[in-house]
Amino acid sequence: MAKTKLKKFAQINAFANVIQPEDKFPVSNSYLRGNWNQTYFRNDLPIILEIGCGKGEYTLGLARACSGMNFIGIDLKGDRLYRGAREALQEGLLNAAFLRIQAERINYFFDREEVSGIWLTFPDPQLRGSRRKKRLTSPQFLSRYRQLLKPGAPIHLKTDNKTLYDYTLEVIKEEGHHLIDATGDLYNDSTPRSALLTGIKTYYENKFLLAGMPIRYLQFKLSI
Repeated sequence: MAKTKLKKFAQINAFANVIQPEDKFPVSNSYLRGNWNQTYFRNDLPIILEIGCGKGEYTLGLARACSGMNFIGIDLKGDRLYRGAREALQEGLLNAAFLRIQAERINYFFDREEVSGIWLTFPDPQLRGSRRKKRLTSPQFLSRYRQLLKPGAPIHLKTDNKTLYDYTLEVIKEEGHHLIDATGDLYNDSTPRSALLTGIKTYYENKFLLAGMPIRYLQFKLSI
């Protein structure tokens, strides 16, 4: 297993669609901050982030389905990013990229109003009370997102975890954010929704569905 990981790390270093700073904990802004369209994608299409992308299934699915947008999957685990990055290269998906950083460092890599949407697909629910600030929908993370999202840009959450779902609803209410959509059982809800919600599934989503677990979904916008 260790040899396999080392091999993936060596290969991912050569992938043109993976950005991984030499220092995982940068203390200064990246050269790409505010310049993703001009320097990396070389177009003016909207930029959408998937934070905690794992193997990149959702990033790839979105990039395949939405050629008029750019997608960036963010995760710290290089052996996970390897799979998604390799598939994107094999398929020639020029609108998909991957950024290997801690989610807490996101503001070093994106400037104000540079991002047009965020997807959070099955993030770690961080169930221990002492780790609430680590939840990707905590007030601390929403404050980070506010600095890089365009006004009115949507945030999407898909999760199997009821605690995280309920917690996020509570944060939205307490902070006065605008809830757009919410369901406690996405695949048994008759409300018409975008095919992007049910047509793209991550490894964990398939696992949860096979176990008969409901998939929960939220979409909201940050208050101005």
